[in-house]
Amino acid sequence: MNNTISINERQRIKRILDSLSIGNNKSSMAEYAYFVKTYSHQVLDFTSRMVADKKDAEELSQDAFVKAYRSLPSFRFQSSFCTWVCRIAYHEALDHLRRQKQHWVDIEDVQLAEREPTDEDFSTGREERIQLMEEAIDDLPPDEQMLIHLYYYKEKPLREIAYIMDANPKALATRLHRIRRKLLSTINSKEDETSRR
Repeated sequence: MNNTISINERQRIKRILDSLSIGNNKSSMAEYAYFVKTYSHQVLDFTSRMVADKKDAEELSQDAFVKAYRSLPSFRFQSSFCTWVCRIAYHEALDHLRRQKQHWVDIEDVQLAEREPTDEDFSTGREERIQLMEEAIDDLPPDEQMLIHLYYYKEKPLREIAYIMDANPKALATRLHRIRRKLLSTINSKEDETSRR
């Protein structure tokens, strides 16, 4: 996901909007197919990380593209099209999870690590610890998993993640800090359980 829109995509969007303004839906849909073809895999990957059921993830991905098409006149070119449609997909996935009454763990309910975690806490190289970390991430609520995925695995800047998640970058930085502490606490607890066996 590049956070700036290319001249080619900007021109494509202008052609779509021009076609829509004169009622030429067929032409606008043909132009829009470029975006679906180019970004459908990335958006599906995005929704799949929040929603476990493959069919639901596919449906949410399609819904995001439909909503983006209908909302195209409101697109302000503040980001790339891909980032914008992922923002829509994120909110579609959250709404879906709320409708499904997904259980959300409140971070306040989890006992946090006593000290500030360092990178060494998460990257010791020990296979067992890496596996425990992956299990701990899987236990996070979907929105926290997405935040971890975008920041650490996709290496997206906080500003772009904040746009997608409709959040303040400073608030996300604080949230990342708390998630890291929660992960460390979970990993330490699981290691303690294993050593007592």
